Amino acid sequence: LLSLVAMEPPASYAADDLRNEKVKVLKSIRPMGRAQVAMNTVRGQYAGYRAEPGVAAQSQTETYAAVRFFIENWRWQGVPFYLRSGKRMARRSSEIIIQFKSTPQLSLPVHSAQTGARNILSMCLQPHEGMHLRIQAKTPHNVADVGEVDFAFHYDETFGVSAIPEAYERLLLDAVRGDASLFTRSDRTELAWTLLDPILDAWHAPDGQPLCFYAPGSWGPLEADDLLGRDGRDWLVQCKQH
Repeated sequence: LLSLVAMEPPASYAADDLRNEKVKVLKSIRPMGRAQVAMNTVRGQYAGYRAEPGVAAQSQTETYAAVRFFIENWRWQGVPFYLRSGKRMARRSSEIIIQFKSTPQLSLPVHSAQTGARNILSMCLQPHEGMHLRIQAKTPHNVADVGEVDFAFHYDETFGVSAIPEAYERLLLDAVRGDASLFTRSDRTELAWTLLDPILDAWHAPDGQPLCFYAPGSWGPLEADDLLGRDGRDWLVQCKQH
């Protein structure tokens, strides 16, 4: 998902052109050493995981991970990318959120409390595919106020619940057609592991990064909130459950 969001437009949507751009993104991600792993990652485990059948009483297996990546290229220099994934979360949700930068100068004399507001584009991948766009709009008949306006689109509401095929259904059809664009190429897999291996090694070293525990049904450990909080940001959940 990171490579899809950050890649440059491909020359065509042929499989090789598309996958070449994804590989370029992974080559541009700043690798992490031991110190960078401690600053840019959180590893978690939900409370009660060790009581699950077949799980060791002192298991160090992660059920949650949060990572901050930086892409060292012309377009994304200095822009943080935050990734998180976990089990036993508040609800099933897969989404990409893009928070736009503020303009250098505001054209409206809005209140100071509103100057930090951002426009946000949310791409809802599962379970209700679609997108949300949240923008700041001027409040009618008031010179100094703006309010949030949300535009939402969901495939199932517009085209019916069966409009989008199941994930493996789509992949099997592409395999039959010989379309490899959605399949991971071996060099991309190897690049991904060169980025992840140092993180895993740092986590699992004898003096490695400790687990952070979180309650089942939550959005993860508090340490993951602190990861963004140091940058003055928060995790967002924009795609509502219907």
